[in-house]
Amino acid sequence: MTLSTDTHFDVVIVGSGFGGSVMAYRLAEAGLRVCVLERGKAYPPGSFPRTPAGFAKNFWDPSEGLYGLYDVWSFRGVESLVSSGLGGGSLIYANVLLRKDEKWFVDDDPQGHYPGGYRKWPVDRAALDEHYDRVERMMNAMPYPFGEAPYRDTPKTRAMFEAAKAMGRANDWLLPRLAITFARDGAPPSPGELVDDGSHNLHGKARVTCQLCGECDAGCNYGSKNTLDHNYLSRAVEQGADVRTLAEVKRITPYARGGYEIQYVRHDTSAPRVEDQPRLTLTADRVVLAAGTYGSTYLLLRNRHALPALSPALGTRFCGNGDLLTFAFDCHEERDGKRVPRAMEPSYGPVITSALRVGDTLDGDGAAGRGFYVEDAGVPAFMAVMLQMTAMGDSARRGLRFAWHQLQRVFHAGADTELGGELAGMLGPGTRSSTTIPLLGMGRDVPDGRMWLDEKGWLENDWSTDASWRYFTRVREVMKQMADSWGAEHFQDDPLWYLRRVITVHPLGGCPMGVSKDEGVVDPYGEVYGHDGLYVADGSIMPGPVGANPSLTIAALADRFADRIVDRARRPRAESVSAPAAEPTAARTTT
Repeated sequence: MTLSTDTHFDVVIVGSGFGGSVMAYRLAEAGLRVCVLERGKAYPPGSFPRTPAGFAKNFWDPSEGLYGLYDVWSFRGVESLVSSGLGGGSLIYANVLLRKDEKWFVDDDPQGHYPGGYRKWPVDRAALDEHYDRVERMMNAMPYPFGEAPYRDTPKTRAMFEAAKAMGRANDWLLPRLAITFARDGAPPSPGELVDDGSHNLHGKARVTCQLCGECDAGCNYGSKNTLDHNYLSRAVEQGADVRTLAEVKRITPYARGGYEIQYVRHDTSAPRVEDQPRLTLTADRVVLAAGTYGSTYLLLRNRHALPALSPALGTRFCGNGDLLTFAFDCHEERDGKRVPRAMEPSYGPVITSALRVGDTLDGDGAAGRGFYVEDAGVPAFMAVMLQMTAMGDSARRGLRFAWHQLQRVFHAGADTELGGELAGMLGPGTRSSTTIPLLGMGRDVPDGRMWLDEKGWLENDWSTDASWRYFTRVREVMKQMADSWGAEHFQDDPLWYLRRVITVHPLGGCPMGVSKDEGVVDPYGEVYGHDGLYVADGSIMPGPVGANPSLTIAALADRFADRIVDRARRPRAESVSAPAAEPTAARTTT
């Protein structure tokens, strides 16, 4: 992105995910001078790697010279995968835009201070519905067009519905809205149709309708995903926002008469050492932290001595939004009185097309337990080979058979020289990869995790599955029932499950909302208690799990926060400064 020489802004936004991008557009649209600092790179259509060599470099670890898309965190009870790039998590998420269930706006109260063991969130569904509406319009959200050709023949979508029906849960099956373009305006859905010649997005690259390739989580090279760089960020740039990539914030320091100083590293991907990369400084009247659950929590913990009024709740209420991954291997069905392989075709269609909602005690309709969703998952075609290799026994037998035939050909003149059939036999029918489907669960686990910095300054996290074990067991039981309904020969857990660990792509908490400084780091409008003009707008503000996929709720809350900031900005602000001249109120941090 173009680097402006300006050093003072009305608002500096740290991060460009679902919170930061929404904030960037809404605030720039209102006439505020906005700068977005994104630590990762821009990824225009066609730039996401697909080769093994490309994937090997596509991780985020600047200390190792890596500036890629995937940022992997490992703690005692949980592994996490998050994104680093312009557009944040939207670059690698599975496009689902589900609203938080109306009766799930509560968080756990293990100490029993509140009736029923719960306390209400500082916001409710009624306060967010108008913001959900806005985000869905901007993201051009629409359900998977399962009833229309060629989409009606999506095997995994049909299998999900049939499993729900077999379990007596047909009314709980749904096609959630997806941030994917399936059709041109006014035209019927059709794969591969041009929808943007590049004139409407900041990359200047053409985009086409969904190719049904299942590569959503690896980055969409066709621009079919309505990722945040194609909408909110493009609109923000049109409104004058200054977007800077490879800009990683390290220090935030308040000034005595208002405003903040922000120091960031300008990453040079060719520099041999991170320590040698330049550090730049900006000032702003307001700062919005939108660096994700780990990023924003880490920044506040690291700068805590410069921000002495921070809540004691900083670092608390972490959870993984109940994420659980399992696999249904080798599905079968009865056909003409015979048991035959059932095609699931996980590489056909978007990564997620449908969901089964399982009720919660909070629903008040007789359901018992903590609610959750189970969603189908896709496997990119280029990774289906890895899935097929899990059937190594069959592959080895076919390879040996082919080798034996070649030896016969060498020692017996006149042997058949047509090899097409034998090569096809060696490769096999690909049954394992076509009859297997991953399942994704997410819901209301217990947000009892705490994050802090150890003596080396590294982020630590003590969340474990212990308090949520009943929840995870229930999710797993429903997944097993679905696999059984498909005639799966094997129901496989994620290997980490046996170590009582899970993988989450939805880490939440650390800077939770609360009605007071004792309960939360930020107020119901995202402003940090004790520090005027400092906001947080990402998954870290959740007091507990969203339950459904959290992206839409993060974006809706950011839209709500933006309304408050715009309203305040239009009033005279005595504390606003054109460029801070006073000394910081606390000692500068070192990095």
